[in-house]
Amino acid sequence: MKSKSDSPSTNSPLVYYTLLGLEKCWLPQHGRWSHIYHLDGRDQPNESVPHSDVFYTLNVLLGLARVKDVPRNIDIREIFERNVALLVTLPVTNYAFGMALWAAAELRLEMPGNVLDAVKNLLFNKNNWLEFRAQDLGMLLTGVVAQAKLESRPWLQLATELYEFLKEHFYCRSGLFFDVVSGLRRSFGSFATQTYLTLACYAYGELANDEHAIAIANSCSNALIARQGPNGEWPWYYEVPSGLIVDFYEIYSVHQFGMAPAFLERAELHGIKDARDALIKGFEWVLGKNQLGRSMLVPDLSLTIRSQVRRGELHTKQWRALRTIRAVLLHQGTGLADPNHLQLRLECRSYELGWILWSFGQRADFPQLTAHRLFADAIPKSRFK
Repeated sequence: MKSKSDSPSTNSPLVYYTLLGLEKCWLPQHGRWSHIYHLDGRDQPNESVPHSDVFYTLNVLLGLARVKDVPRNIDIREIFERNVALLVTLPVTNYAFGMALWAAAELRLEMPGNVLDAVKNLLFNKNNWLEFRAQDLGMLLTGVVAQAKLESRPWLQLATELYEFLKEHFYCRSGLFFDVVSGLRRSFGSFATQTYLTLACYAYGELANDEHAIAIANSCSNALIARQGPNGEWPWYYEVPSGLIVDFYEIYSVHQFGMAPAFLERAELHGIKDARDALIKGFEWVLGKNQLGRSMLVPDLSLTIRSQVRRGELHTKQWRALRTIRAVLLHQGTGLADPNHLQLRLECRSYELGWILWSFGQRADFPQLTAHRLFADAIPKSRFK
């Protein structure tokens, strides 16, 4: 996808950089962005996984809702309509429907009738809720809240019921969130678990003027900030009741530059005094202030490197499972690994770029980040007419 914009733009260098990266991830034959762009030098770097492509594309469209100057060749409506229709034909996750509701509301686009029917079938049968994981519930509640802002009925009542379900089944006194309603997996939550439910609580609290929902979101924000690593790392895996960090890894770039800034923006608005510094420190991890002492950017492609991972664990989770068991049995969390025992996951996923756009598309209060030379120097000077 080549940009046809030949006019000056109000986008920051960070947003320019991200939009250029999305051009690399575009699949013109499918009208969507790819599941993975591999950064290992292969001839065909884009890998398509249709149900994931569609979800990632909706995530990118959500981010574009906050971009001041969208390239003229990105036909948001056409891309949305093409991809949202596939939600009922592909084996998508429950949370993909939440992203569709959220993106549609932010873009002021209508959901197709058959997709809305699928959403209603999912949400109006509360037996389905017992199977939700945190990401399902978080995205669905955020999407329902976004729709309620446009049309209160029937969305507002549904948002209230989803929030009450969240509060009863997912919130823990440690400040962190459980990942599922029941089972062995319940006590262990990822950073994504915390992000999606925190965003959902902020969204509902703001919509309903519910101080308790805001307090729950603030509680999780504080708990996460307290566990941020010395270089700004956001740990990946927690034992929820105790709050132990059972594994720092993988450390994902998208958490540093996109997902954490999304909830920290709301946290700062609601009085969390350390939120701003935590955002800056986390973002600077991507710029090179990390254990490996290297930028997580790929300037030649305007892309980002997905993560830092323990060496030898690119394709297995068994060692993480063993570390988790050990941490729980010993009641002792884990710290950062020796940098010599780390490696990079050499890929970029389009949704990661979507989160950059969402978190920074309309922000002008972090010039040290959004106008950083690593972004500005990677952009052709012709883009700054």
